[in-house]
Amino acid sequence: MGFDGTELSPALERMLITLQPAGIILFARNITSPQQTFKLLTDCQRVIRTPIFSCVDLEGGTVDRLRNVIAPAPAAAKVAQTKDKKLFERHGRILGEEARALGFNTDFAPVSDLDLPPAHSVLGSRTASTDPKEVVTFVKTFLKGLKSAQVLGCGKHFPGLGEANLDTHYELPIIEKPFERQWEEDLYPFRELKNLFPFMMVAHASYPAVTGDGTPASISKKWMTDILRKKIGYKGLILTDDLEMQGVLKMGSIEEISVRTMQAGADMFLICHKEDLVWRAYEAILQFAECDKKFERRINDASGRVLHFKKSARELKPIKNAPDEKTIARLRENIQKFTAEIEARTQTKA
Repeated sequence: MGFDGTELSPALERMLITLQPAGIILFARNITSPQQTFKLLTDCQRVIRTPIFSCVDLEGGTVDRLRNVIAPAPAAAKVAQTKDKKLFERHGRILGEEARALGFNTDFAPVSDLDLPPAHSVLGSRTASTDPKEVVTFVKTFLKGLKSAQVLGCGKHFPGLGEANLDTHYELPIIEKPFERQWEEDLYPFRELKNLFPFMMVAHASYPAVTGDGTPASISKKWMTDILRKKIGYKGLILTDDLEMQGVLKMGSIEEISVRTMQAGADMFLICHKEDLVWRAYEAILQFAECDKKFERRINDASGRVLHFKKSARELKPIKNAPDEKTIARLRENIQKFTAEIEARTQTKA
């Protein structure tokens, strides 16, 4: 869940104590300084009984929530342009070290979508390559860098938004692509790296050739259970993209959508902004589980998988001390040097 504010207010504290969410996600609106961010995350963990996923979207480029408090990092497309695996790994490690120092243990990165023409106006520089094998190389090496910083990464946006010409924040993209081609192209990175992704984030996009209707993948049992779990054999945590996005809310109320995504096979879902929607989704899940035994078993299965993961993930061990100014200066210098090196390398290639 996301929330407003930069500190643990009494209202937010009551909410966290009641809901006991699996994790929290911060955005630029929640972040004013490294020390404030660390304190906010630490305060939230204090009132939640299990280790939380303390999450951030930190890809570099256009999606970089820490750019204003430390330094802007280069985009995936820019780094991938160098064709240098050592730089791919450094990209992941530098962003991971930055996140970890501020108290985050989960980075919803890197993007594993293909760099295809339909999505250029939507994904921009967030993608690494048009070639699925090159995407695998970049993502695998980036994840290695994140892991070295003790930060969890994520595969997104399953089953692929490379063919999506609409922004899922506002619209539901309809991708008319045969499954055979998706399997060899868009799904290739997710298939190849299934054992390396702690999370798989499912997109709000419709694939009629697969589902036979306009159901978004994020509420589709065909995609999450039949294909991702059974056909691909993914054993990690299935997480849907933000359920506040209009791409999925066009299909129903937050109550309906939250229940449907769990029925379809999700372990968790994101609600990133409005606290009233978080409450409504929580109450809908609880009420439906109380009157439907099959749904109750589905929720127990999902929560059991999340809790089992939390027991074994060393990345969830909290950092005890807030970053000092010397640490922040070192992180900033590392990012700036890396950015300068990427600029020099890509200019040379051009």
